[in-house]
Amino acid sequence: MAELVREVMTPGVVAVRPDASLVEAAQLMRAQDIGDVVVADGQEVVGMLTDRDITVRAVAEGADPLSTSAGSVCSAHPVVVAPDDPVVAAAALMRAHAVRRLPVVEDGMPVGMVSLGDLAEVEDPDSVLAGISRAEPDSRPGNYGRGGL
Repeated sequence: MAELVREVMTPGVVAVRPDASLVEAAQLMRAQDIGDVVVADGQEVVGMLTDRDITVRAVAEGADPLSTSAGSVCSAHPVVVAPDDPVVAAAALMRAHAVRRLPVVEDGMPVGMVSLGDLAEVEDPDSVLAGISRAEPDSRPGNYGRGGL
């Protein structure tokens, strides 16, 4: 059974600059088939931006996604973990902060992501959540896809 975050995390990070438009961020999410991106100023993680943030914090408020920046809509100062942190610590942080994913940061630089689905696969590989997490995303119109796991 995995004990450290590095054993369960997804290596690599998809990131946008704080001044990137929401359209740029959404297009990157679509291209990478993901629902969130790290907002980074240089190598420093300054926020997390989800597809839900774009929808609820910007579009639903009438903001122009071409001129609204990722930095103005993201959740600033996200909770992060280190690759050598225990998996149980990551789970506790997710629970305490009600988040589904955490950037993994090493020496100040983002190196990966760990999600609730990643932790579910470790805890109970036969669980429904673990199965959904392993499934290939289906982004066809009318399909709900993986939806934030």
